[in-house]
Amino acid sequence: MRWLSLLLSLLSANVLPAQWFSDPVRVDGQLSAYQPLAAASQPWRICVLIPNAKDRYWWGVAWGLEQDARRLGLQLGVYEAGGYDHPDVQVRQFDHCVAKRADAFLIAGVNTTDLCSRIAVQQSAGRQVIDLINGLGCESLSSRSRVDFADMASATLGYLIKLSQGWPIRVGWLPGPADAGWIKDAERGLHSALQGSAITLIHGGYGPLDRSRQAQLTRELFKNEPELDYVIGNAEAALFATELVNSARSPTRVLSLYATDRVLQQVREGDVLAAPTDSPVIQARIALDLAVRGLQGDVLPKIVSPQVEMLDAKALQRFDLEHLAPPERYRMTTQELPD
Repeated sequence: MRWLSLLLSLLSANVLPAQWFSDPVRVDGQLSAYQPLAAASQPWRICVLIPNAKDRYWWGVAWGLEQDARRLGLQLGVYEAGGYDHPDVQVRQFDHCVAKRADAFLIAGVNTTDLCSRIAVQQSAGRQVIDLINGLGCESLSSRSRVDFADMASATLGYLIKLSQGWPIRVGWLPGPADAGWIKDAERGLHSALQGSAITLIHGGYGPLDRSRQAQLTRELFKNEPELDYVIGNAEAALFATELVNSARSPTRVLSLYATDRVLQQVREGDVLAAPTDSPVIQARIALDLAVRGLQGDVLPKIVSPQVEMLDAKALQRFDLEHLAPPERYRMTTQELPD
């Protein structure tokens, strides 16, 4: 009956959710509208682990979580590992939250496997663990709030295939850190979408998502491959690529693998051609709602995923920016889980 109750709430498209709503999402593959809880039954203590606070993608995640934690009456701790090259930090942060007796964990993993044995222990103790955005390779999870980055990459390649009308094109690829689950997913989708196309993909190498490393990789790619038609990169690589293209007056066009507010500003100005969005703010809100539902005894779906939407200058005219970014005044800060 609890599962039936959850499904009915998820399928109630005609009811305005408390404070926020998303466009249709997929709940275990079924198209639906997500109806969040109006309040939590008690002030559950939720630990959130994210990879970094270096860009506004994760600021949007933190903003969405903070808003809904306040609305639901929850206690939130938010910890960032400092980058994808610091898996040991995220492990320590998980252990810290265990020591503070967190009721639930929302985890955007630095990699897919390092926390799995620890997660299994917490699951067996009755705590909720939600896979948030990045993709954990653990079998023992309560639920997942994430978009498959294979779909993000496929949408981007599909956009290019349509744009190029089947003509042969050369595309540079700058994904990001090699060990991140979402990068592995993106490359799976990319290579699947390449089958039967006239696209030649040139890999620019892996690296952390800081500007200096991505700038280095982008320079090397343009130096080695000066006649690229397009570049697809993570947000930092895409933004730096636009600088190189503009300074050299190159005909190369740039796309981002995912949208941030900075990327979308460049889309508006014509420097970035397009980017898909996975609506990270909505994913964050859903993840928190799933954790509370699990703590309150609901049987959870395996995965809830916002729809991937390709954003170019035309599509941006109707897109709600608060699905992926915080207000301009917002500045993310980490916060300790209250005792």
